[in-house]
Amino acid sequence: MSEEIVKTRLLSLDVFRGMTIAGMVLVNNPGTWSAIYDPLEHAEWHGITPTDFIFPFFLFIVGVAIPIALGKRIAEGITRDVYLKIFRRAATIFAIGLFLHLFPYFDFANLRIPGVLQRIAVCYAIVSIIFLHTNWKQQLGISIGILLVYWFLMTNIPVPGCAVTTIDDKACNLAAYLDMQVFGPNHIWKQAKVYDPEGILSTLPALVTTLSGVLTGTWIKSKRSDMEKVSGILFFGVTLLAIGWAWSFFFPFNKALWTSSYTVVTAGFALCFLGFCYWLVDIQGYKKWAKPFVTFGVNALALYIFSGLFARILGVIKVTGADGEQTSLQGWIFETFFLSVASPINASLMFAICFILFFLFWMWLLYRKQIYIKV
Repeated sequence: MSEEIVKTRLLSLDVFRGMTIAGMVLVNNPGTWSAIYDPLEHAEWHGITPTDFIFPFFLFIVGVAIPIALGKRIAEGITRDVYLKIFRRAATIFAIGLFLHLFPYFDFANLRIPGVLQRIAVCYAIVSIIFLHTNWKQQLGISIGILLVYWFLMTNIPVPGCAVTTIDDKACNLAAYLDMQVFGPNHIWKQAKVYDPEGILSTLPALVTTLSGVLTGTWIKSKRSDMEKVSGILFFGVTLLAIGWAWSFFFPFNKALWTSSYTVVTAGFALCFLGFCYWLVDIQGYKKWAKPFVTFGVNALALYIFSGLFARILGVIKVTGADGEQTSLQGWIFETFFLSVASPINASLMFAICFILFFLFWMWLLYRKQIYIKV
C-alpha cells in the first residue's frame, strides 16, 4: 500500500508504519528470552505494556491506508477486479504467515494456523469490503456494535466443561474454547497451549482496530485544513483513551483476548501518535530524523518476512561452543559478542538493537534503489 500513500505525500503514515514495524522486530528478537526488560514484553494476561501497542498500531495503519488505496476505486465504480485484488492480496499475506510458521521444518501436523500475518490478512479483507459498501457513520455503528457484542459474549456465555466462565482464566473463556474446538491443541500457539492470541473470536475486535484506521484515513482525506485534521485526530484520540480507560474497570485490558477496552485505548494511542507524526512531519516539515523509519515503513512487509526467516535460520544452524557443546548460531553470537561485554538483560537488548540495525542497512539498500516489495 505504500505506493498509493507516497503519492498523497502523507509521509507521516510511512514514519508511523516504520516505527511500528521496527518495534515489532525489536521485541521479537532479543538475545535471550530469559532476560528482557519489562516494557519489551507482553503483559502476562490482564494489563498492558508498550509492547502490547505494536500489533494494534499496525492494524490501525492498515486501516488508514484502505481509504487512500481504495477511495479512488469507489469513485470510478466498484468492479470485479477490485474484489479480486483485495482477496488476492489477503490470500498472499495469509499464505506467507503460514509459510513463516512452517519454515524450516514444514511440520504440517503441528502447524499453527492463526498468526500475526493471518490476522492482518483477514482484517484487511473484511474491512476493505466493509469500506466499499458503507459510509463512515455505518462503519462507526458497526465498530460500536462489535465491541459491545464481544463484551457480552466474553462475559456472559458459559464455556462447556468449566465450572466458572471468566476472562481471568486463560482456558475457561469463550475465545480459548472456540480456538481449541476449531483448531485443536496442535494448531494454536504452542507457548500458550490453551489459547491463541490471534484466535477466531478475538479477531472481531481486531476488525474494529482496523476500522478505526479506516475512519481516520477518511478524515485525513477530507477537504479540511491540515490543522483541523490534526486537531480532530488528537481530540478523538484523547476521547478514546478516556473511554478505554473507563471501560477497563469492567472489561480489563488484555492483548491476548483483544478485549474491547484494549481495542479502544490502543486506537486512542494510535490516533495521538499519528496526529503527532502528522503535525511534526507533514505540517512542520521535520523530516530528516524520520528517514530510517521511512526506510522501514515503505518495505514493512519485507522487513517482517526477512527478519522472521533470518531469525529462524540463526536458530537452526548449530555450532560448537567454547565448552564443546552444540548451540544455535544465534546463541553462539549472543554469548560470544554480547554476553561477554554486558549483563544478560543489557546484552539481550544490545543483540536486539544490532539485529534491527542490520536490517536497516538492507532496507536502506532497497529504499535507495526505490524497490518497494508489496503484495
